[in-house]
Amino acid sequence: MENESIAGRGRGPRRSVLDLAPLELDCMNTLWPLGEATVREIRDRLAERRARAYTTIMTIMDRLARKGVVERRKAGRKYVYRPKLSAEEARAHALEQVLENFFGGSKERMLAQLLAEAPARNGSDRDSREEVAAATAPR
Repeated sequence: MENESIAGRGRGPRRSVLDLAPLELDCMNTLWPLGEATVREIRDRLAERRARAYTTIMTIMDRLARKGVVERRKAGRKYVYRPKLSAEEARAHALEQVLENFFGGSKERMLAQLLAEAPARNGSDRDSREEVAAATAPR
């Protein structure tokens, strides 16, 4: 159990996607579409929404590397960071955690909660709810 990674067993320290701080998650959401990037590239992309100091992003990326969420390699005088799991793997892992921790493993209870929260603004929402209900109905 001690060696469980963010996406599963045996890949690094025990970490949870849900354990990431908001800025750590912002950095990951910036890094995933890039595939790999330097601190400057990540900071520049984040600056489009909210400016952050270079040293702040450097600290966050170092923390993510220590947590085992990203790996880094030296390229000249800078580090290039790469996610250790895809965005899809992270989402799947986060959903597994929410499912287990908040809904006792019951997909039906989780979907019922999602459907109850979904605004009934128009027919497309109703159609989506019907599609989800049909997809999750016992066969």
